[in-house]
Amino acid sequence: MTEQEYAECARKFLADSDREFAAGDRQQASEKLYGAANEALTAIAVRRGWKHRTHRDMKNVSQRLADEYAEPIFVGGFGIAEKFHKNFFHDEMEDFEIVVDRPYVHQFVHRALELIEQ
Repeated sequence: MTEQEYAECARKFLADSDREFAAGDRQQASEKLYGAANEALTAIAVRRGWKHRTHRDMKNVSQRLADEYAEPIFVGGFGIAEKFHKNFFHDEMEDFEIVVDRPYVHQFVHRALELIEQ
């Protein structure tokens, strides 16, 4: 896939996540939110020729971006997205965590996608 296809997939997952949270499907919504974060990072990694096949690779991409742009949202946002990935399997996030953490992941995805659009 191309960086633009990954970016479009991130946008789709983000919208799907919002719809699924609204419908009450917390687990599927959580996985789509994580997927949006992962696809956004993958788009950047593809553009830059960085490794992006493993979970560790994605953590490294987020750290490289945080260092390069001096923006902790890249590490923090991906870390919170990982909570949603775990929530897909265990549905263990409290309602207040979802309310507080969802916007942060949205900000992270939008900021990452801005890098693709530049």
